[in-house]
Amino acid sequence: MLKMFTTQLTGLFKRIEEKEEFSFEDGARLLAQAPVGDGSIYIFGTNEMKAIAHEALEGAEPFASARIYSEINELTIADRVLLFSRTSSDQAAIDLALQLQENDVPFVAVSTDTDGQLADLADVHINLLLTKALLPDDNGNRYGYPSLMAALFVYYGLKFTIDEILAEYEE
Repeated sequence: MLKMFTTQLTGLFKRIEEKEEFSFEDGARLLAQAPVGDGSIYIFGTNEMKAIAHEALEGAEPFASARIYSEINELTIADRVLLFSRTSSDQAAIDLALQLQENDVPFVAVSTDTDGQLADLADVHINLLLTKALLPDDNGNRYGYPSLMAALFVYYGLKFTIDEILAEYEE
């Protein structure tokens, strides 16, 4: 089963890389505006996606410009937000997106696009492309829904691209 899960997960990462290539670039450019303009990149995650903010701040390779989002009042015009949710219909993510939009705070949203609402609100949306669990069972059901793993893949893709942009900016 592990071999099948590994194959499916590798395929998912490849699909995200290929189908969301331009969104990675656009999202990284938008987010890189924060550290260039003396702002911060605030990370918000719903449910299991909260782990991404902790990886960004407390992981082996901390993201220097990152902060954990807590409230709209802490943001300035120089800040950007990176929002993660399992699906684009997550109400907490939509509520935050509406607040960000109302306060003219640019943001990148990362989720599986289920209804388009979060994707439509975001300045840039990166689709996790995870519409169902990866492994079939004997009863025709599926299991193994690695939403956090897919989101961490996107996080690192954005972080690496932002680091490249900032390195070019400093030259």
